[in-house]
Amino acid sequence: MTAATILVADDDAGIRTVVAQALTRAGYEVRTASNAATLWNWVEKGEGDLVITDVMMPDGNGLDLVPKIRHLRPDLRIVVMSAQTTLMTAVKATERGAFEYLPKPFDINELISIVKRGIEQGTDITARLAEDGVDETLPLIGRSPAMQEVYRTVARLMPTDLTVMINGESGTGKELVARALHDYGKRKHAAFVAVNMAAIPRELIESELFGHEKGAFTGAVSRSSGRFEQAEGGTLFLDEIGDMPLEAQTRLLRVLQEGEFTAVGGRTSTRTDVRIITATHHDLKKLIRQGLFREDLFFRLNVVPVRLPPLRERTEDVPELIRHFLARAANAGLPWKTIDAEAVARLSAHSWPGNVRELENMIQRLAALCPQEVIGADDIGREFDDARRGGSTNENPSNGLGGTVEKQLADYFAAHQDRLPATGLYDRVLREIEKPLITLTLQATRGNQLKAAAVLGLNRNTLRKKIRELGIPVIRGG
Repeated sequence: MTAATILVADDDAGIRTVVAQALTRAGYEVRTASNAATLWNWVEKGEGDLVITDVMMPDGNGLDLVPKIRHLRPDLRIVVMSAQTTLMTAVKATERGAFEYLPKPFDINELISIVKRGIEQGTDITARLAEDGVDETLPLIGRSPAMQEVYRTVARLMPTDLTVMINGESGTGKELVARALHDYGKRKHAAFVAVNMAAIPRELIESELFGHEKGAFTGAVSRSSGRFEQAEGGTLFLDEIGDMPLEAQTRLLRVLQEGEFTAVGGRTSTRTDVRIITATHHDLKKLIRQGLFREDLFFRLNVVPVRLPPLRERTEDVPELIRHFLARAANAGLPWKTIDAEAVARLSAHSWPGNVRELENMIQRLAALCPQEVIGADDIGREFDDARRGGSTNENPSNGLGGTVEKQLADYFAAHQDRLPATGLYDRVLREIEKPLITLTLQATRGNQLKAAAVLGLNRNTLRKKIRELGIPVIRGG
């Protein structure tokens, strides 16, 4: 049997040599080129059984060649390799019809395995050109090996409707991954609907998901559509799925099994076509053992697991994240700030229990409140000192907000010992505290929502959402 011929294009002579030697030892015929023109000439002549191409070459972009090759020779597998190790590179490679994306530096054994799989597989991968409105803004940041694996997984899942479960600690960016799967997938022109299971009172979850009919319960004065109906044809993202109560889990399982749901108080079923993506920071297998999560639902949702690494496992990404958050703050109207190397080193050495969200909040605060243009190590030290003081026990609680709230709660329990509410106290207390806290912070920042978000330690979009939900009047002039 004639050995398969592999066409390799890369402007780096060292990489061409290493790849050619490895593939030759693996039994393949190899031809190498230093530019895109030579590679395209070979492809036009019908040569080669698989292509390996770099992205950046002296006479063009390897990604631009992919759709041309796919159009001319649909069965020719293309492996894209690149030192531009961003999510968008992986996404574009997959969208344009690449068989596989491989970030540099790569394991040569992995490349050989990919080539073997590409030669053996006979199924055509349809080229999907998606240049009509793809947002070039990176939804995820980081070039670490841990993030490269996330990018490759997202790129592979993008053209599918597979159910995905995203696992990761709070603040790692689980919703960003869900949005990337939607925004660059085949359902991108339909709705992306996100629901946080932990933020909805237990008694309202079924109505929130499936809607309700008029008169279904006290207060249901009209029909209301649920999130499944709102996400029809698109993606439904169920965040913190581990906090879903068992009775709602049962109804969700039925929807997944039968593809239809019934509104609360309704009598007829409605067919549904949504892609389900879930996320959790819980160990669901542990919850299953405790009888708090249905095992059959877990297997329905965990078709493809995606693990997001905590920031402490990818600290090499911290400098890039800092630059990104400083640029975002400047684009939002805050003063342009830079940061010195010692400050970056100190931030990179931190453990970041709150992950990327915690880092983003700190950079926002520094951009809003740091008086000088260059953020230094002393500024970082003060931030960490303030955080430690904020997390410690206040020796004189009557002088601080925490002590005031604690006294008010103690007074409440003392006055209501015999007539505590049956349920919902947690949500009620949060609502009573949250609105005045946000209102006072906005007043203190003269309506500057970005600065208020930094002071509160909230994402700006989260603050805007809370302002709308709580009916807080917008203060102008900040």
